[in-house]
Amino acid sequence: MSSTQGNLFADVPCGLTAEQVVTLLRAPGVRIERIVSTGQANPPDFWYDQAGAEWVLLLQGAATLRIEGEPEPTFLVPGSHIHIPAHARHRVEWTQTDPPTIWLALHFA
Repeated sequence: MSSTQGNLFADVPCGLTAEQVVTLLRAPGVRIERIVSTGQANPPDFWYDQAGAEWVLLLQGAATLRIEGEPEPTFLVPGSHIHIPAHARHRVEWTQTDPPTIWLALHFA
């Protein structure tokens, strides 16, 4: 077994037309992704409804998440994190363009 290493802030693209999602680690029951957003958001009628839970840490930039059933959106800044339980419907309403918004997402069962 060999170890791997990298830098979450290396090769961050700017001006993307779509979010960039890079899987950093995949193991049984877990997936870790780096997501780079540059102004992308989900349509108002779109909801993620994932079979597994997700824990998200915002590393750079800013974003607004909408969790279905919560009265106010959640505003995230660097260091903010949120646990999204399985099947909690949610969407990204806004992401900062400059600097790019960088997320670390941990998906687990």
